[in-house]
Amino acid sequence: MSRVLRWMDKAKIPENASILDIGTGNGAFLVELAKHGYRNLTGIDYSPASVELSKNVLQAEDLTDVPVKELDFLNCQGELKGFDVCIDKGTFDAISLNPDNSVEGKKLYVQALKDALKDKGFFAVTSCNWTKEQLLDRFSEGFEFVQDLPSPSFQFGGKTGNSVTALIFKRVH
Repeated sequence: MSRVLRWMDKAKIPENASILDIGTGNGAFLVELAKHGYRNLTGIDYSPASVELSKNVLQAEDLTDVPVKELDFLNCQGELKGFDVCIDKGTFDAISLNPDNSVEGKKLYVQALKDALKDKGFFAVTSCNWTKEQLLDRFSEGFEFVQDLPSPSFQFGGKTGNSVTALIFKRVH
């Protein structure tokens, strides 16, 4: 969360930017975004339990005006449109590692993301499973790489790697 928030500050993302938290889980990132002054927030999650939890967390923080919707990002049929920023901190990982239909899931995810973002809107993705090169390849169509967000690195067998990859893309047509 802190990496993405630092980027948003440096990139001067306006406080009224429309921001979508994809796979909001417990809503903690929505709370942090609100604490940083962002006001036009939406969270989605396909899990009814996560939606209920995030609503409770937001209510405890007196943030009852932040909508959280029970919605499957892969099957939202154009319900999500016009966002300035979309943030993913693990949903793409979960979808792309689904043993039942990962190839189709990845394609549906990219299409849903294209539909949700405004032209020149930003996509911040944090992944524990994919390398920078793999994410650059996956989001090569319809997106332009903006920057790599620094994350801790390690060395093993003479190679340097990261346990987390965090990238920023811009939606382009």
